[in-house]
Amino acid sequence: MQTTITNPKSICILRLSAIGDVCHAVASVQAIQNRHPQAKITWIIGKVEAMLLQCLPNVEFVIFDKKAGLKGYQQLREHLRNRHFDILLHMQVAFRASLATLFVSATEKWGFDKSRAKEGQGLFTNRRIAPQMEPHVVDGFWGFAQAIGVDSDLKPNWKMPLQSVDRSWCEQQTNSKSYIIISPAASKVQRNWLSERYAVIADYANEKGLQVVLSGGPTVIEENLAEEIISAANAPIINLVGKTKLPQLLALLEKAELVLAPDSGPAHMATTVDTPVIGLYAHSNPNRTGPYHSRDTTVSVYSELLLKQTGKNVQQNRWGKRVKGENLMQLITVDAVIEMVDRILK
Repeated sequence: MQTTITNPKSICILRLSAIGDVCHAVASVQAIQNRHPQAKITWIIGKVEAMLLQCLPNVEFVIFDKKAGLKGYQQLREHLRNRHFDILLHMQVAFRASLATLFVSATEKWGFDKSRAKEGQGLFTNRRIAPQMEPHVVDGFWGFAQAIGVDSDLKPNWKMPLQSVDRSWCEQQTNSKSYIIISPAASKVQRNWLSERYAVIADYANEKGLQVVLSGGPTVIEENLAEEIISAANAPIINLVGKTKLPQLLALLEKAELVLAPDSGPAHMATTVDTPVIGLYAHSNPNRTGPYHSRDTTVSVYSELLLKQTGKNVQQNRWGKRVKGENLMQLITVDAVIEMVDRILK
């Protein structure tokens, strides 16, 4: 279905979380800005995610704090009271996000196509984007941009809001030397690789003349994982786990030779600044959620695990079906990762 508003004056984006998905959405938002420069863009976004994108040019951010419960919805209602948008792009299928759209007055409310409009999203929209065959998450968001007029021949591209102060901070931490980043932790512990194997890669990179930087959030799990890696490694390691703000982390990722990470926000942040990523995947399909420009350097055991668990290959299963189980990341070998390190460094 084509948009009936060809010259919108106001567009509201709703994508609350998570870091990786918000990064995915930036390409679509910027393409919409180029296609509709006359339109004021308002983005309803999560509190943490806004910290990363706060300097994105010409975007008004409305922060929705999901942890605030009912109060968060009340604050959103007050913020948007007496406002009307030509178009709402509802880019999140979670029911909690759909409830937030009740406080967004818009002529056109776009959601995913019928097969992807889960958790009743279709009840909150009056337009659907076109169906897509086996899309990456980035392409799913790109469908919203195309639905409201972005040229179908264009491809997703990013211009992230990097500041000179964050780049200077990055240079101070690394002494302007070449380095790789290991961002070892995913949002779920079972998606983490083994600390001793990360340590082997750190030593290998050091032998190649590269510094090794650890990055991550200020959680006990991530801090403990970093300490385990440092203890197991012989190479000197710069430990920045829990010590970076998101814009600083983005600057670090921009200057890295490569990033090694499981399915996590930093892997997708690195993609937005054109840094090659070695993604480590066992539970989810890297062709759907892997680093968008680095799917050819992903080390994945997902396909064989999916076949083993379901008796069907990727094409025969529901697109995006997850593999379940503990200790699956142990199936990713050091040799496979080293092969990808060599490929990127060459």
